[in-house]
Amino acid sequence: MTTSTQTTSSLVTGAGRGIGAAIANALAGAGHRVAVHAGHDADSAERVRAGLPGDGHAVVVGDVASPEACRRVFDEAARELGGIDVLVNNAGVFSSHPVDGTSYADWQQAWRHTLEVNLMGPANLSWLMADHLIHRSRGPAGGRLISVGSRGAYRGEPSTPAYGASKAALHSMTQSLAVALAPHGIVAAAVAPGFVDTRMGRPVLQGAQGDAVRAQSPFGRVAEPEEVAAVVLWLATEAPEWVSGTVVDANGASYLR
Repeated sequence: MTTSTQTTSSLVTGAGRGIGAAIANALAGAGHRVAVHAGHDADSAERVRAGLPGDGHAVVVGDVASPEACRRVFDEAARELGGIDVLVNNAGVFSSHPVDGTSYADWQQAWRHTLEVNLMGPANLSWLMADHLIHRSRGPAGGRLISVGSRGAYRGEPSTPAYGASKAALHSMTQSLAVALAPHGIVAAAVAPGFVDTRMGRPVLQGAQGDAVRAQSPFGRVAEPEEVAAVVLWLATEAPEWVSGTVVDANGASYLR
Protein backbone atom coordinates (compact mmCIF):
# COMPACT_ATOMS: atom_id res chain seq x y z
CA MET A 1 0.00 0.00 0.00
CA THR A 2 0.90 3.65 -0.14
CA THR A 3 3.46 4.90 2.35
CA SER A 4 1.39 8.03 2.98
CA THR A 5 0.81 8.81 6.63
CA GLN A 6 -2.80 9.71 5.91
CA THR A 7 -5.53 7.34 7.03
CA THR A 8 -6.45 4.81 4.37
CA SER A 9 -10.01 5.10 3.08
CA SER A 10 -12.06 2.32 1.50
CA LEU A 11 -15.34 2.02 -0.38
CA VAL A 12 -17.06 -1.36 0.00
CA THR A 13 -20.10 -1.99 -2.18
CA GLY A 14 -22.93 -4.20 -1.02
CA ALA A 15 -21.78 -3.76 2.57
CA GLY A 16 -25.14 -3.63 4.30
CA ARG A 17 -24.98 -7.33 5.18
CA GLY A 18 -23.16 -10.59 4.60
CA ILE A 19 -19.72 -10.64 3.04
CA GLY A 20 -19.70 -6.90 2.43
CA ALA A 21 -20.46 -6.10 6.06
CA ALA A 22 -17.70 -8.47 7.18
CA ILE A 23 -15.26 -6.80 4.76
CA ALA A 24 -16.19 -3.34 6.03
CA ASN A 25 -15.64 -4.49 9.61
CA ALA A 26 -12.28 -6.08 8.78
CA LEU A 27 -11.02 -2.96 7.00
CA ALA A 28 -12.22 -0.69 9.79
CA GLY A 29 -10.49 -2.95 12.31
CA ALA A 30 -7.27 -2.42 10.35
CA GLY A 31 -7.63 1.34 10.72
CA HIS A 32 -9.39 2.21 7.46
CA ARG A 33 -12.16 4.75 7.24
CA VAL A 34 -14.90 2.95 5.35
CA ALA A 35 -17.75 4.05 3.11
CA VAL A 36 -20.46 1.42 3.63
CA HIS A 37 -22.49 1.12 0.44
CA ALA A 38 -25.99 -0.26 0.03
CA GLY A 39 -28.02 -0.46 -3.14
CA HIS A 40 -31.30 0.56 -1.51
CA ASP A 41 -31.36 -0.35 2.19
CA ALA A 42 -29.82 2.68 3.89
CA ASP A 43 -30.92 1.43 7.33
CA SER A 44 -28.87 -1.77 7.01
CA ALA A 45 -25.84 0.19 5.87
CA GLU A 46 -26.24 2.60 8.77
CA ARG A 47 -26.38 -0.29 11.25
CA VAL A 48 -23.14 -1.66 9.83
CA ARG A 49 -21.50 1.78 9.93
CA ALA A 50 -22.55 2.31 13.54
CA GLY A 51 -20.94 -0.97 14.56
CA LEU A 52 -17.58 -0.40 12.89
CA PRO A 53 -14.51 0.17 15.04
CA GLY A 54 -12.89 3.58 14.69
CA ASP A 55 -14.53 6.71 13.39
CA GLY A 56 -14.91 8.79 10.23
CA HIS A 57 -16.99 6.14 8.44
CA ALA A 58 -19.79 6.97 6.01
CA VAL A 59 -22.87 5.49 4.34
CA VAL A 60 -23.52 5.81 0.61
CA VAL A 61 -26.61 4.51 -1.17
CA GLY A 62 -27.23 3.89 -4.86
CA ASP A 63 -28.01 1.13 -7.36
CA VAL A 64 -24.72 0.11 -9.01
CA ALA A 65 -26.70 -1.07 -12.03
CA SER A 66 -27.01 2.64 -12.91
CA PRO A 67 -23.91 4.40 -14.32
CA GLU A 68 -25.18 7.70 -12.92
CA ALA A 69 -25.67 6.19 -9.46
CA CYS A 70 -22.16 4.72 -9.60
CA ARG A 71 -20.68 8.16 -10.18
CA ARG A 72 -22.79 9.69 -7.42
CA VAL A 73 -21.90 6.91 -4.95
CA PHE A 74 -18.21 7.15 -5.73
CA ASP A 75 -18.08 10.94 -5.60
CA GLU A 76 -19.99 11.03 -2.32
CA ALA A 77 -17.73 8.41 -0.76
CA ALA A 78 -14.61 10.25 -1.89
CA ARG A 79 -15.96 13.50 -0.52
CA GLU A 80 -16.98 12.01 2.83
CA LEU A 81 -13.69 10.17 3.31
CA GLY A 82 -11.38 12.74 1.76
CA GLY A 83 -10.38 10.35 -1.02
CA ILE A 84 -10.50 6.60 -1.66
CA ASP A 85 -7.49 4.29 -1.54
CA VAL A 86 -9.24 0.91 -1.76
CA LEU A 87 -12.32 -0.08 -3.77
CA VAL A 88 -13.95 -3.41 -2.97
CA ASN A 89 -16.47 -4.47 -5.64
CA ASN A 90 -18.67 -6.79 -3.59
CA ALA A 91 -22.27 -5.92 -4.52
CA GLY A 92 -23.94 -8.71 -6.48
CA VAL A 93 -27.18 -10.49 -7.28
CA PHE A 94 -27.95 -14.20 -7.62
CA SER A 95 -31.25 -15.47 -9.01
CA SER A 96 -32.38 -18.81 -10.42
CA HIS A 97 -32.98 -18.90 -14.19
CA PRO A 98 -32.27 -22.40 -15.55
CA VAL A 99 -32.34 -22.53 -19.33
CA ASP A 100 -34.97 -25.29 -19.22
CA GLY A 101 -37.87 -23.81 -17.28
CA THR A 102 -37.31 -20.08 -17.77
CA SER A 103 -39.35 -18.12 -20.31
CA TYR A 104 -37.51 -16.22 -23.03
CA ALA A 105 -38.56 -12.88 -21.53
CA ASP A 106 -37.49 -13.90 -18.02
CA TRP A 107 -34.22 -15.26 -19.39
CA GLN A 108 -33.41 -11.90 -20.96
CA GLN A 109 -34.33 -10.02 -17.79
CA ALA A 110 -32.21 -12.28 -15.58
CA TRP A 111 -29.16 -11.85 -17.80
CA ARG A 112 -29.63 -8.11 -18.17
CA HIS A 113 -30.06 -7.42 -14.46
CA THR A 114 -27.29 -9.79 -13.36
CA LEU A 115 -24.74 -8.34 -15.76
CA GLU A 116 -25.71 -4.76 -14.91
CA VAL A 117 -25.14 -5.32 -11.18
CA ASN A 118 -22.37 -7.94 -11.13
CA LEU A 119 -20.27 -6.70 -14.05
CA MET A 120 -21.16 -3.25 -15.35
CA GLY A 121 -21.40 -1.77 -11.85
CA PRO A 122 -17.89 -2.96 -10.92
CA ALA A 123 -16.60 -1.89 -14.34
CA ASN A 124 -17.96 1.64 -13.91
CA LEU A 125 -16.76 1.95 -10.33
CA SER A 126 -13.34 0.65 -11.34
CA TRP A 127 -13.07 3.32 -14.04
CA LEU A 128 -14.01 5.98 -11.50
CA MET A 129 -11.49 4.57 -9.03
CA ALA A 130 -8.68 4.46 -11.57
CA ASP A 131 -9.42 8.01 -12.68
CA HIS A 132 -9.48 9.13 -9.04
CA LEU A 133 -6.20 7.43 -8.16
CA ILE A 134 -4.31 8.57 -11.24
CA HIS A 135 -5.48 12.17 -11.24
CA ARG A 136 -6.21 12.99 -7.58
CA SER A 137 -4.21 15.78 -6.05
CA ARG A 138 -3.14 14.18 -2.77
CA GLY A 139 -0.38 11.68 -2.29
CA PRO A 140 0.98 9.00 -4.63
CA ALA A 141 -1.33 7.20 -7.03
CA GLY A 142 -1.13 3.73 -5.47
CA GLY A 143 -4.33 2.16 -4.30
CA ARG A 144 -6.06 -1.18 -4.74
CA LEU A 145 -9.08 -2.52 -6.61
CA ILE A 146 -10.38 -5.74 -5.11
CA SER A 147 -13.34 -7.63 -6.58
CA VAL A 148 -15.36 -10.45 -5.05
CA GLY A 149 -15.86 -13.06 -7.74
CA SER A 150 -16.92 -16.68 -7.36
CA ARG A 151 -15.87 -20.27 -7.89
CA GLY A 152 -18.98 -20.35 -10.08
CA ALA A 153 -16.88 -18.68 -12.76
CA TYR A 154 -15.02 -21.99 -13.10
CA ARG A 155 -17.29 -24.84 -12.00
CA GLY A 156 -20.45 -23.71 -13.82
CA GLU A 157 -23.77 -22.51 -12.46
CA PRO A 158 -26.51 -24.54 -14.17
CA SER A 159 -29.37 -22.82 -12.35
CA THR A 160 -27.82 -19.34 -12.47
CA PRO A 161 -25.76 -19.17 -15.69
CA ALA A 162 -25.77 -15.36 -15.83
CA TYR A 163 -24.22 -15.30 -12.36
CA GLY A 164 -21.40 -17.64 -13.38
CA ALA A 165 -20.78 -15.68 -16.57
CA SER A 166 -20.76 -12.35 -14.74
CA LYS A 167 -18.20 -13.58 -12.23
CA ALA A 168 -15.98 -15.05 -14.95
CA ALA A 169 -16.07 -11.67 -16.68
CA LEU A 170 -15.32 -9.92 -13.39
CA HIS A 171 -12.21 -12.06 -12.94
CA SER A 172 -11.10 -11.29 -16.49
CA MET A 173 -11.73 -7.57 -16.04
CA THR A 174 -9.66 -7.63 -12.85
CA GLN A 175 -6.72 -9.18 -14.69
CA SER A 176 -6.97 -6.72 -17.57
CA LEU A 177 -7.00 -3.82 -15.11
CA ALA A 178 -4.01 -5.28 -13.29
CA VAL A 179 -1.98 -5.00 -16.50
CA ALA A 180 -3.32 -1.57 -17.42
CA LEU A 181 -2.88 0.01 -13.99
CA ALA A 182 0.44 -1.47 -12.87
CA PRO A 183 2.41 1.43 -14.39
CA HIS A 184 0.52 3.69 -11.97
CA GLY A 185 1.36 1.52 -8.97
CA ILE A 186 -2.26 0.35 -8.67
CA VAL A 187 -2.97 -3.26 -7.70
CA ALA A 188 -6.04 -5.14 -8.97
CA ALA A 189 -6.91 -8.58 -7.60
CA ALA A 190 -9.94 -10.73 -6.84
CA VAL A 191 -11.15 -13.43 -4.50
CA ALA A 192 -13.32 -16.34 -5.67
CA PRO A 193 -15.34 -17.73 -2.74
CA GLY A 194 -17.35 -20.90 -2.75
CA PHE A 195 -20.67 -21.12 -0.94
CA VAL A 196 -20.91 -18.68 1.99
CA ASP A 197 -23.42 -18.64 4.84
CA THR A 198 -25.18 -15.37 4.00
CA ARG A 199 -28.80 -14.30 3.64
CA MET A 200 -28.51 -14.75 -0.13
CA GLY A 201 -27.40 -18.37 0.22
CA ARG A 202 -29.30 -19.38 3.33
CA PRO A 203 -32.47 -20.58 1.56
CA VAL A 204 -30.36 -23.20 -0.23
CA LEU A 205 -28.45 -24.14 2.92
CA GLN A 206 -31.66 -24.56 4.89
CA GLY A 207 -33.40 -26.48 2.11
CA ALA A 208 -33.19 -29.99 0.70
CA GLN A 209 -29.83 -29.28 -0.96
CA GLY A 210 -28.16 -27.95 2.19
CA ASP A 211 -26.34 -31.15 3.17
CA ALA A 212 -25.11 -31.70 -0.38
CA VAL A 213 -23.77 -28.15 -0.57
CA ARG A 214 -21.92 -28.52 2.74
CA ALA A 215 -20.50 -31.86 1.57
CA GLN A 216 -18.86 -30.16 -1.43
CA SER A 217 -16.03 -29.14 0.90
CA PRO A 218 -13.97 -31.80 2.70
CA PHE A 219 -14.39 -29.59 5.77
CA GLY A 220 -18.09 -30.49 5.66
CA ARG A 221 -19.32 -26.90 5.85
CA VAL A 222 -19.54 -23.65 3.95
CA ALA A 223 -17.59 -20.46 4.58
CA GLU A 224 -18.40 -17.79 7.12
CA PRO A 225 -18.41 -14.22 5.71
CA GLU A 226 -15.46 -13.34 7.96
CA GLU A 227 -13.29 -15.94 6.23
CA VAL A 228 -13.80 -14.29 2.86
CA ALA A 229 -13.31 -10.88 4.44
CA ALA A 230 -9.93 -11.98 5.80
CA VAL A 231 -8.72 -12.73 2.26
CA VAL A 232 -10.00 -9.39 1.00
CA LEU A 233 -8.31 -7.61 3.90
CA TRP A 234 -5.00 -9.25 3.03
CA LEU A 235 -5.30 -8.32 -0.65
CA ALA A 236 -6.26 -4.76 0.25
CA THR A 237 -3.54 -4.17 2.83
CA GLU A 238 -0.62 -6.52 3.47
CA ALA A 239 -0.33 -8.43 0.19
CA PRO A 240 2.67 -7.38 -1.93
CA GLU A 241 1.90 -5.65 -5.20
CA TRP A 242 3.16 -8.79 -6.96
CA VAL A 243 -0.26 -10.38 -6.29
CA SER A 244 -1.78 -8.00 -8.83
CA GLY A 245 -3.79 -9.96 -11.38
CA THR A 246 -4.36 -12.82 -8.96
CA VAL A 247 -7.73 -14.47 -8.36
CA VAL A 248 -7.51 -16.13 -4.94
CA ASP A 249 -9.65 -19.23 -4.49
CA ALA A 250 -11.37 -19.28 -1.09
CA ASN A 251 -13.70 -22.24 -1.33
CA GLY A 252 -12.58 -24.73 1.33
CA ALA A 253 -11.18 -27.12 -1.31
CA SER A 254 -14.72 -27.55 -2.68
CA TYR A 255 -13.45 -26.86 -6.21
CA LEU A 256 -9.86 -27.19 -7.36
CA ARG A 257 -8.45 -25.91 -10.65
